[in-house]
Amino acid sequence: MKTIGLFEAKQKLSELVERASEGEQIGITRRGKLAAMIVPVGPKKNLDEVWADIEDIRKRVDRSKFSTIKELIEEGRR
Repeated sequence: MKTIGLFEAKQKLSELVERASEGEQIGITRRGKLAAMIVPVGPKKNLDEVWADIEDIRKRVDRSKFSTIKELIEEGRR
């Protein structure tokens, strides 16, 4: 992964977006520390794929160990 300073990134934003769209990951640093990333967008999913992902998640969670919906929601946030 290549990194670039924030000032230079502002000057070359169009170029960086183009490079990311071609698959490159670019880190943006502020005062020498990594502050952000420009990454390519993953492939779009159709609705059937999204529902399949949701079903996979539902199968992996053992809901019997949660007594309330709130506990289940909190587990999902971890």
